[in-house]
Amino acid sequence: MKTLTMSIAVLALLAGFRTYSLAEPDPDQGKTMATMSVGELEIAADEARAQKDYSLAIDYFRAALRKEPKNAVLYNKLGMAELKKGDTSPARTHFQKSAKLDPKYSDPLNNIGAIEFGQKKLGSAAKYFKKAVALDETRATFHVNLGAAWFGQGKVDRAIVEYTRALQLDPLVLSSSSRTGVIAQITSPEERARYSYMLAKIYARLGDVESCLRCLRKAKEDGYRELANVYKDAEFAGLRQDTRLSEVVPPPAK
Repeated sequence: MKTLTMSIAVLALLAGFRTYSLAEPDPDQGKTMATMSVGELEIAADEARAQKDYSLAIDYFRAALRKEPKNAVLYNKLGMAELKKGDTSPARTHFQKSAKLDPKYSDPLNNIGAIEFGQKKLGSAAKYFKKAVALDETRATFHVNLGAAWFGQGKVDRAIVEYTRALQLDPLVLSSSSRTGVIAQITSPEERARYSYMLAKIYARLGDVESCLRCLRKAKEDGYRELANVYKDAEFAGLRQDTRLSEVVPPPAK
């Protein structure tokens, strides 16, 4: 099976905070990294990360950790900045440190899974995503990530379960407007078509007819060869009297 590549949004970026400069102290507060509190350093790091200045964010997070070396959240955020910068090895180390400091903290486990997924270690990725889901079942992104790992392994039924739960938690999680969703970057029209058909099944289950038809159209555009299955698969039973379905997929000849 051809490889499915996805860019996984491991966490939403924090935005709207004030920026501090490494080179000069803040003109209003007269503060340098050495004199800033942990909270101030974290805010400055979050703002730098939101501005995609990951090197600056890393410096702030490291400064904060020198003051508070057992802060699991800061280690996770440091790892995220490093991952965005492309420094995968230290990112993994800091996610692992975060998870060790707080075994009930789900985010670093999800983020380790994202690293595994990016390296095409789908079995290992699924293991970490499952741990994240077990710790926080209400996070739609975790279910999407686990679904992506199952889909990449060809375990479509398991993927459908996870995507369905994700959409129940956050109807926008698969859309481009979601801050914590995923963007599918599939390497071939064939895989793209199969993915769209799977999503159509999920939306049909949830009763979202418009989204279901949209995904079916996308599957058709990408050349999905088994579209006629809409007249066999149970998920589409409720749509078969809808004339819009026959416009997308003509019914089989009698």
